[in-house]
Amino acid sequence: MAAAPSPTRRPATDHVGWLQDNLPKLVLAPSFAAILVCVYGFILFTLWLSFTNAKLLPTDFDRYVGLANYVALFEHRNWRISLTNLAIFAPLYMILCTIIGLGLAILLDQKIRIEGVLRPIYLYPMALSFIVTGVAWKWFLDPGIGLEAVVRSWGWEAFEFRWIKNNDMAIYTIVIAAVWQSSGFVMAMFLAGLRGIDNEILKAAQIDGASNWHLYTRIIIPLMRPAFLSAFVVLAHLAIKTYDLVIAMTGGGPGRATYIPAIAMYDFTFTRQSMGIGASSAIIMLCMIAAVIVPYLYSELRQGRQQ
Repeated sequence: MAAAPSPTRRPATDHVGWLQDNLPKLVLAPSFAAILVCVYGFILFTLWLSFTNAKLLPTDFDRYVGLANYVALFEHRNWRISLTNLAIFAPLYMILCTIIGLGLAILLDQKIRIEGVLRPIYLYPMALSFIVTGVAWKWFLDPGIGLEAVVRSWGWEAFEFRWIKNNDMAIYTIVIAAVWQSSGFVMAMFLAGLRGIDNEILKAAQIDGASNWHLYTRIIIPLMRPAFLSAFVVLAHLAIKTYDLVIAMTGGGPGRATYIPAIAMYDFTFTRQSMGIGASSAIIMLCMIAAVIVPYLYSELRQGRQQ
């Protein structure tokens, strides 16, 4: 009786080759799974909550109410106030950060001797947490101990700077603090864009007699379009989700002068114990961010295909 043929064994080199080919996937698999669950899973869960009458504790999650939470959200006066404040804060924050960041980047691009000293100074505020920034600016702008008190101690008794206590001007103090913290980061993005431009193009333009003004407005800045788009996306994202800076500086006050969507979301969810409405406000904020990021991704993908 003939013996059964022994199964063929795969060479050890095959296993090593398979491991080398799939090692990146194996390493990234846990992180990818965690992102799926902790990010996209909770986004879907929040979306479901926005269609229910869920309170703070999970007792009524199964009761579907449709779009009632979204209707109630936009009928609520505080939510409309938060959108109005965001409409003031976000454009000013993004425009000022872009202008100041571009100016600082152009300054450092002149290859000045103290660039190594100035660059960390400009970037330092971004290393601070928004809570620290908010507390520092709250003290600085407080009329009793801050700028107004110091200037008056120097003899200028008529000096007043009480924006942080003024209902009409408090939102602009948030803009000042946010711009102070983020301008250095925008500068770094623009400086990288400036250093990535081919010097041969600039030399050719200078030989043709282009002035510095035309050099920047017609050649350099148009070539920095990717850096501008990236800065726009980052700043828009930061503006929409701003929370801790406002809480540390003003707590949303005085009154509702600095009440913005992120604070409204927390207020609806935990203070008023209406998780359904809080979840709907979170979904609205997510849609705002998506309205910024999706066109940017589409533009990048389209440009990559053309290249």
